[in-house]
Amino acid sequence: MASSGGHLLQLVLLARRLPDAAWTWVTFDTPDARFLLDGRKTVFAHHPTNRNLLNLVRNLRIAVQLVRRVRPSVLVTTGAGVAVPFCWVAKLFGARIVYVESLTRISSISLSARLVHPIADHVFVQWPGAVHKLRKAEFAGSILSCAEHET
Repeated sequence: MASSGGHLLQLVLLARRLPDAAWTWVTFDTPDARFLLDGRKTVFAHHPTNRNLLNLVRNLRIAVQLVRRVRPSVLVTTGAGVAVPFCWVAKLFGARIVYVESLTRISSISLSARLVHPIADHVFVQWPGAVHKLRKAEFAGSILSCAEHET
């Protein structure tokens, strides 16, 4: 689950390196998302999410309905704001939460990561300078460097 744009692109690249699973993707209904997720099971959330209480409530409702129906064992996300309600709901239903901080966060941590951190099983950062910003943060390299090795 990821916001569209760079967050979604990073998650798509990461998913190539993860075991095959019954993925259900959650993102915004944008042209790039439709292109990247063509043929994949996708649920569209509401945006914008920053400072928009109505869309937070709408996305919380989608999260409850989707998590109840799918019962994920793991939720993997690269953020941003849309991830927060989905992570909390999935955790309440027993899912493990894996949060991958955005590649753009070189020495700081996003608000989304800080809001998900308390319930996350793993929080990965993509830069060594960000690893000490959260108690659970782990540095495992960049998603983009992993993608380079595939070509």
